[in-house]
Amino acid sequence: MQKNDIVTLTAQAVGTQGEGIAKLDGMTVFVPYLLPGERAAVKILKVKGNIAYGKIEELITPAEERVRPLCPVFGRCGGCQFQHLRYRDQLKFKTALLKDTLRKIGGITSPVLPCERSDREYGYRNKLSLPVGRVNGENVVGFYAERSHRIVPTDVCPIHPAWSEQVIAALKNFMEKCGLDGYDEQTGKGQIRHLVVRELRKKYIVTLVVTDPVLNGIDYFAFLLTGIFPEFSLFLNVNDRDTNVIFGERFLHVRGKETYECTDGGIVFEAGPNTFVQVNDGVRGRMYDKAVELAGEGPVVDCYAGGGLLTALLARQYGRAYGIEIVPEASACADALSAKNRLQEQMTNICGRVEEELAGILQREQIASVVLDPPRAGVDRGVLKELLARPVGRIVMISCNPATLARDLGILTGTLIETETGELVKTEEPHTMYEIALLQPFDMFPQTRHIETVALLLRRQGKDA
Repeated sequence: MQKNDIVTLTAQAVGTQGEGIAKLDGMTVFVPYLLPGERAAVKILKVKGNIAYGKIEELITPAEERVRPLCPVFGRCGGCQFQHLRYRDQLKFKTALLKDTLRKIGGITSPVLPCERSDREYGYRNKLSLPVGRVNGENVVGFYAERSHRIVPTDVCPIHPAWSEQVIAALKNFMEKCGLDGYDEQTGKGQIRHLVVRELRKKYIVTLVVTDPVLNGIDYFAFLLTGIFPEFSLFLNVNDRDTNVIFGERFLHVRGKETYECTDGGIVFEAGPNTFVQVNDGVRGRMYDKAVELAGEGPVVDCYAGGGLLTALLARQYGRAYGIEIVPEASACADALSAKNRLQEQMTNICGRVEEELAGILQREQIASVVLDPPRAGVDRGVLKELLARPVGRIVMISCNPATLARDLGILTGTLIETETGELVKTEEPHTMYEIALLQPFDMFPQTRHIETVALLLRRQGKDA
């Protein structure tokens, strides 16, 4: 098998990136958008050892589960991987993906509950983030292609609400009428880099990321937005650095309120242009409810606490909760949230690294439960070692990355052990203080390969701290 060959093959499985996996002549071939059981003519794009990568040239036998994608740029934009797969089968895939990842990486064979569905298969995202560029002398607005910064132009995105189409049209109108250019990553020229819109219960925060705070025609853009949103705020964010990070450090308030008051799970909080909120409101609520339920009793330590919403829910439920968060702005938001909800006596926010702050809390308090909600990189190894050295009764983990979840659960349950060189290896005889009591995946991101998981670990009976 060589590059540019056309081969006929049948997919046998789906990979972690959503691609079809086929075997042919001793080779494993990965083909995006090819479903298990489908037969296709595939063009080979790359060969490396006994691994090959290809693309569908002709679909010969489609699967029963295949449906017509709603998005006109599906397959070119990197945002979605599964619009061609019936939704109930997406849920089955994500359940199986979690099982397989836990087994392959962590040596974990615990039962996995069926993936909990999203209330909305499309139109669920409360946040729109659009890169804006300039290619061959023309402005382009859209989304990045998979694993690149090449913008795929689009006028509509079905996983966003209907207002997103109006916003895209308004941005293009504004740039054309006011003579503004999209950002060219090669030359560093152009005034507009990104448009970010956050919906907060029918209130909207619109942020234009610009290279220069003096932007021609900004009042005209505000006028266009008044025809789309009943209530909104407008900000400029200045980012003139050569970086892949969307936001710079400076936000300039243009119009509307600087923050909006929101309520989630009965907790009132203030949200601004850089406040983190999970993108799927319905699934977020159910996932946080499950995490609070599983914590069981207090006091609770909420690690990687962000703006403090989950910490507040835990404090209200169990009477005492600590939140540890390294980002000063997020920790300050948690303090404001605590005061607004009169939880100062029950909720303590600590700005610092979890691996440095957790040990002190566990020494001072008889902590009943620990909640871990880390970024995609997972839980710091030092935090896991601290929990093994000073075990609490219950650990609730919230993960957006099955691979790092498998690693972290493997360490806590003993299916992975660390060698003298720091390498993690599987063991057939796990011996540790924790066992997995529940694994519940949630579909926070329909039409994509991404998955959120809530796990509960319980201290084994008879194991002493």
